[in-house]
Amino acid sequence: MASSPASLSRVNNLTAERIRDKVRASRMKGMWMGGYVPLGYDVKDRKLVVNEEEAATVRGIFERFVEVGSATVLARELRRKGLRNKQGTLVDKGYLYRVLVNRVYRGDAVHKGKAYPGEHQAIIDQKLWDQVHAILRESPRKRANNTRAQAPALLKGLIFTATGAAMTPSSTKKGARRYRYYVSMDVIKNREPSDEGIPRRLPADLVEAAVVTELRRVMRAPSITAQVISHLAREGHAFAEADVISALQTFEDVWGQLFPAEQTRIVQLLVRRVTVTSEGLEIDVRTDGVSGVMRDMMAPRKKVAAE
Repeated sequence: MASSPASLSRVNNLTAERIRDKVRASRMKGMWMGGYVPLGYDVKDRKLVVNEEEAATVRGIFERFVEVGSATVLARELRRKGLRNKQGTLVDKGYLYRVLVNRVYRGDAVHKGKAYPGEHQAIIDQKLWDQVHAILRESPRKRANNTRAQAPALLKGLIFTATGAAMTPSSTKKGARRYRYYVSMDVIKNREPSDEGIPRRLPADLVEAAVVTELRRVMRAPSITAQVISHLAREGHAFAEADVISALQTFEDVWGQLFPAEQTRIVQLLVRRVTVTSEGLEIDVRTDGVSGVMRDMMAPRKKVAAE
């Protein structure tokens, strides 16, 4: 006798419930039940085992996040390095968040939001996990402010007034916002200025933007292009002229993707001195440093092509 639709439905429901119960019981025992394999692990004999090379990458992600406090900044940094997930896709901010909250890395098996001790080995220890999640509990706005506050001053040691007084980085905080400045040592040391027309306190963002704009202009100058091509050839680098020209032209796009510390390093290589006068800024650019920056920019591309 054929089963009625109602009977088949009850059988299907019971089967589904037994499967769910089995999955839940297996999870409670810490067993791997298949599905997405997280970066840092492989599956052998239906169990998660640590992939040491990937595990080092995962630990590096957690440690670096503690340092920078920003998934946006970290994702940008890792994409520049070419880091990809197990599916071969370049990592993004969303992927990093999924990594940072994945309790598998603590050695847990999770079922419907509840964690159980897993059979697999943890990659992240409790201290590092707690450090990361203390940051994640902060508001995104607070994390962004902290990241900006920790960013190195782009012109530290490079900016002076026309009278020779060094200008040092300084900042003030009003409410939730932090304002950065470069302040003359005449002000800090309570010295009388020798030239009243020279600004002794300048907004850092304004000055730094002016310097970066000048660097971008220099990078686009045909004379600089010719100098860089000639200099790299003399050093014995086999970069094609078209690659050098492309690197110089894309400098503006690459600059916006750089981590603040990397931007500072480049400015230190390219800027000899910034002088604040009564009429504005005088920016002395080291054109001989452009070749070194271009060499660094193109070397990774050359390596990837060779592989």
